[in-house]
Amino acid sequence: MLEGIIRESTDKKATKALRKDGYLIANIYGKNKENINAAFKENEFIKSVRNKETLAFDVKVGDDVYKVVIQEYQKDPVTSKLVHVDLLLAQDGVKTYYQVPIKVTGTPKGLKNKGVLIYHRRRIKVKTTAEKLPNFFELDVNDLDVGDNILIRDINFPEGVECYINPSVPVVGVIKAK
Repeated sequence: MLEGIIRESTDKKATKALRKDGYLIANIYGKNKENINAAFKENEFIKSVRNKETLAFDVKVGDDVYKVVIQEYQKDPVTSKLVHVDLLLAQDGVKTYYQVPIKVTGTPKGLKNKGVLIYHRRRIKVKTTAEKLPNFFELDVNDLDVGDNILIRDINFPEGVECYINPSVPVVGVIKAK
């Protein structure tokens, strides 16, 4: 389990000192909950995020354990080093918006016809409770030829998972290579 510390001070000087010591600044928030200013060792955070098996994962901050989902992160534009991360509390029974990743299986037949598989969206924004939150949406792209797309309406959303994106928005597709 990922362990972090509570930040006592949120001013610029304290934040710079934490970053210099190898910490990643984080903000944990949720509906009807007070924001928690936290910090995690950057390397430990990256390792635990890469090795997690579910979209929601546990973090320990101080004496409390929270189930969180990465909502947004910021990188330094020059070094691409993580600077800040926003963690959303995955509360049971509370409907919230989550960004669920897309996972593609198969090889499109359009690749043999000089096509290229492109992602129009890497994640889909859905509204659901933490218990019904899928880890990813798996899309089979075997039947895609050049010019074909998988649209939002082609995805089977589980019961209790709602998507408010226009149904005609493409998710993945095969285009002709130039």
